[in-house]
Amino acid sequence: MARMTRSSKAHKRRNGRGARTPASPSNPLKKKTIETSGASQKATAEIVDPRVQQQLKQYEEALLYFQQQKFHKAKQILEKVIAGPSKELGDRAQVHQRIIEQRISRLPAPTPRTPEEHYQCGVAMMNLGRWDEAREHLLRARKLAPKADYVFYAMAALDCLTGEAEAAMENLKMAIELRPENRYHARNDEDFAFLQEDPRFTELLYPEREGSGS
Repeated sequence: MARMTRSSKAHKRRNGRGARTPASPSNPLKKKTIETSGASQKATAEIVDPRVQQQLKQYEEALLYFQQQKFHKAKQILEKVIAGPSKELGDRAQVHQRIIEQRISRLPAPTPRTPEEHYQCGVAMMNLGRWDEAREHLLRARKLAPKADYVFYAMAALDCLTGEAEAAMENLKMAIELRPENRYHARNDEDFAFLQEDPRFTELLYPEREGSGS
């Protein structure tokens, strides 16, 4: 009986050494990691792409105008972002476009009475790109307050945005005469980019250059 027991144990050991473990199925986590890595590489390639970098820069610029409630400028730049190579940035830009359109459509009809109220409405219309309405409010503000420098300054900016160089120069000159500090504001105001190449604009904003040159 003892021999039979040893033989049985030996048989079991031989069977244990000869048995093979079944092959494990392919690891789905490994496959998923490879796919994720591929997507990450694609995203990295997009970021490196100079066209996407430019698109991202435009998107950030549009958001800045959006936060300042300069919806007209924001909308113009967002249109460029939507046409860019990155679909993700384009989708984000479309969301902001819809928000801008909703806000513009919900603006209540203003009923200004004072020069300041007309001025505020004029600036708001400028930011929306509604030039005619902006001019109407600013003209009313100027009529009610003919010595308000900020009204002339806003009208000069509006003239630049609508391509009227002569009127822009006249209004800006008056704004500076009424308040000389407007000269320094205009130097860094991008609304006057239209006049940057006009020598009269340089003379008006930098009179010290004329004095040093004589």
